[in-house]
Amino acid sequence: MPDKFFLDTNVIIYSFDSSHPKRQKIARELIREALVEGAGCISYQVIEEFLNVATKKFAVPLSYRDSHNYLTTVLEPLCTAYVSTDLYYLALEIAERWQYSFNDALIISAALQNNCNVLYSEDLKDGQVIKDLRIVNPFKFIERKNYMSEL
Repeated sequence: MPDKFFLDTNVIIYSFDSSHPKRQKIARELIREALVEGAGCISYQVIEEFLNVATKKFAVPLSYRDSHNYLTTVLEPLCTAYVSTDLYYLALEIAERWQYSFNDALIISAALQNNCNVLYSEDLKDGQVIKDLRIVNPFKFIERKNYMSEL
C-alpha cells in the first residue's frame, strides 16, 4: 500500500501556476493521486490559505464561482483534518521541539493526526522526519536540475 500523504498549500497553488509548468505538472499529478487513489489529504488550513491566495493574489484571481467549484470538487473531498484542541496542543509541541512557526506546526500536526507518512511541501525542511512523518519537497529534482544547468 502506498504511503498516505498530506499536501501543503504551496502544492495546491502550483497546480494553477502556468508560469512554472514543471511544478504545475507535479502538483496536478499529486492532487490527482490524492483524489483518485485516496492516498492524500489536506486540512482546513490548506483550504483557507489556498482560497485567500486564489481569490486575491493569483495573477488572474479565481472568481468566487470558480473557487466554489474547486472547493466542492477538489478541496472538500481531500479535507480530512479539522481544528481541535488536540491539534493545537500537538502544534505547540512541534513548534517548540522542531522550531517551526505555529502555522507550519499546524500543517505538520494535521498530517500526523491523519496518519500520513509523507508531507509534500516546498516550504518546510526537506528530508526532515518528525515522529513518523517525512517532509518531502516534490519540486526538489526540478530545483537541482535548474541549478545544474546554470553551472
